[in-house]
Amino acid sequence: MNSHRVAAGIRAMLGVVFFSVVAGVLVTSMVAPVIAVAGQGANATISVFENLPDYIKPDALSQTSSIYAKNSDGSDVLLASFFEQNRQVVGWNDISQNVKDAVVSTEDPRFYEHGALDLQSTTRALLGNFFKKGISSGASTISQQYVKNILTQRAEAITDPVERQKAYDEATAQTPNRKLREAKLAIGLEKTYSKDDILLGYLNIALFGGRIYGIQAASMYYFGVGAGALSVAQAASLVAIVNEPEDLRLDVDAEHTENNRLRRDRDVLPSMLKAHTITQQQFDDAAATPIETHITPPSTGCQTAADGAGFFCDYVKKIIEQDKVFGDSPEARAHKLKTGGYKIYTTLDLALQRQADATTKYFIPYSGNSLDLGSSLVTVEPGTGRITSMAQNKNFSEVPDAGPDSTSINFATDVDFGGSTGFPVGSTYKLFTLINWLQSGHSLGDIVNGANNQNFPLSKFTNSCTGGYGGGTYKVGNDAGEAGGRASVLTQFEESVNNAFIAMAQQLDQCETQKIAKALGVHRADGAELGMNIADVLGSNEIAPLTMAAAYAGVVNKGVYCNPVAIASITDSAGAPVEVPQSICSQVIDANVAVAATYAMKGVIDNGTATRADPGDGTPHFGKTGTATNEEHVWLVGGTSNLVTSAWTGNIDGHVSIRRSTIDGPGSGPVGSGISRLLMWRQFYGDLADSYGGDPFPAPSRNLTYGATSIVPEVSGLSPDDASRRLSDAGFETVDGGQVDSDKPVGQVVRSDPPSGSGVTRGSNVSIFTSNGRLIVTPKPSPPPTPASPAPVSPPPTG
Repeated sequence: MNSHRVAAGIRAMLGVVFFSVVAGVLVTSMVAPVIAVAGQGANATISVFENLPDYIKPDALSQTSSIYAKNSDGSDVLLASFFEQNRQVVGWNDISQNVKDAVVSTEDPRFYEHGALDLQSTTRALLGNFFKKGISSGASTISQQYVKNILTQRAEAITDPVERQKAYDEATAQTPNRKLREAKLAIGLEKTYSKDDILLGYLNIALFGGRIYGIQAASMYYFGVGAGALSVAQAASLVAIVNEPEDLRLDVDAEHTENNRLRRDRDVLPSMLKAHTITQQQFDDAAATPIETHITPPSTGCQTAADGAGFFCDYVKKIIEQDKVFGDSPEARAHKLKTGGYKIYTTLDLALQRQADATTKYFIPYSGNSLDLGSSLVTVEPGTGRITSMAQNKNFSEVPDAGPDSTSINFATDVDFGGSTGFPVGSTYKLFTLINWLQSGHSLGDIVNGANNQNFPLSKFTNSCTGGYGGGTYKVGNDAGEAGGRASVLTQFEESVNNAFIAMAQQLDQCETQKIAKALGVHRADGAELGMNIADVLGSNEIAPLTMAAAYAGVVNKGVYCNPVAIASITDSAGAPVEVPQSICSQVIDANVAVAATYAMKGVIDNGTATRADPGDGTPHFGKTGTATNEEHVWLVGGTSNLVTSAWTGNIDGHVSIRRSTIDGPGSGPVGSGISRLLMWRQFYGDLADSYGGDPFPAPSRNLTYGATSIVPEVSGLSPDDASRRLSDAGFETVDGGQVDSDKPVGQVVRSDPPSGSGVTRGSNVSIFTSNGRLIVTPKPSPPPTPASPAPVSPPPTG
């Protein structure tokens, strides 16, 4: 006999001996014969078997996480899903009996009759392996297959690639030791779980091709129906996939589908008929049914979110990836999102979202403009911080170079949450100077000078944070070239007069203005420190629209600021609540001051720079406009007592003014892009947001509206320093009005404006005018004296 054939025969016999040992270990009636045949080798195998773990607990399965928004009828609408394995774990009653019958009939017909191992099947496998001279069949029961799937899932959950591959190889190796391990773990499994529990676990864990795991995800993906609605033919097709997931999946090509049909008709359906779980008629009908798939790709990633909600979806995703509530590291948080089976219920109101999306895309089209314009409408609910809409004029896409109509940059948020580095907010920042003004004892009725062409000495400005601004002067023009002049703070705010607010800032501590802004959640979008330069009074800080909306919501909420939140609640795969970031609300500015500031912003809509934004529907509105230098960015922030919105439009492709760029206004022909923020805001509120209601704004207290009055003292004839001290003692700020023609000595005060004796609001500016001496009259010299005439001679006396 050939020595190679002898060796092959010995190896085959050893294989028989090995499997006989395994069977003997597990089946008492076979232990003695196996030991008699195998001797010490059998004893060694029994020892190995006894040293293996005897219990395995099924792990929580990797499941799809989904993000939802709220529809107008209160129902939850899916925005997007995230997964490593597309799986939705379902219960026993959610799976068609057709599926259960097909699996048991095909994979393990005696499943409900034998224990963890099936001796008959094992014996047949032993004989088959003997004659094939190898391990080509393991006769695995459903319990054993379930164990293998559990071990495979554990391997795939390992983050280290080397360790993951090692564990995966161990879980899938075609070796006797792996079979032995599966066998013992299957025995332990059946001691703890019922047959139905094991079958349910198997159906939820099994791979159905690609990244489709579990019967529910497979049903939805391949046929567009839930697992509970699968017909006999559909169930048989899905069960056919389990045997060879990549070769028999139904979403590749016609050849794969035909191979699936062959296995369905030759193996699965006949097994079901043999097990009497279907009738002959059902068999015939199912076998005659063509495989008609309805491939339904899962909503993977935020680019699938409808109604322009992709940017909000991505914002929620980044919150989960960055907040330590969801894990100790970025990797752990990202893994949890893709595997934790989260149901993430957000604050997004789909009715408002649809309106915002349609509005911004109408007024600022994402293509066809001479400039690459961006726009954003983002809305926050006062008192809760809930973000109810977040729209912009681009489509969300994470694909690089997706074209001018798409971007992954969220214009509404900070750079850390997928946003830009922010945009200069212009005069919307004046709100914080106004609040500082009111908190410092001034009023809306105070008179300030907003005249153009003023030079402001930097040494006159205070900043307790930095110690001051040094020397030199600051000069700025009014945005629309207004002459400005003396007017109340309320009027200057309504008309957004730049020089008036620089004059006000000269009487305030800029450090306090920054503190007020910070207390209302204001911060730069790029993460840098909020600036306190004099130019920052007029809004040179680059801030995200969401930040400004939340700050203004805090003001209209009577000074109670709530940080913005996008997540309402989360449940995990077991339905248990998951901790989420909460909005923290706190009183950050005095309620009376907030009421007065809101009153001033109402005037902006009613009488000021935003009158064109007023929907005129009777709902009370408030707001403040803003324009960055050179009109590269324009804003309107405000709303109602129930909803506050930032409307922003800007040039996102360079430092070019949008002043001459035009858009098609509704029913009015082309209008300047700078007007767009007003029109967007008006349509958003007029068409929908105002239907959410809005309360009248309370009247501010008299001392914040009118202030205390005082009489302007007489300063004529005084030196400028003495006049300034006298005015200061009376509660006024002195402004150098310059020189005028006068007959008083040069440099002496001639008069004041308002004049002495006038009743003027304390804190108002009083200008003093000094003499230039031009009207002083110089006395003419006296003429020389005239010589005296001789005295007349008296006539002599007469008689």
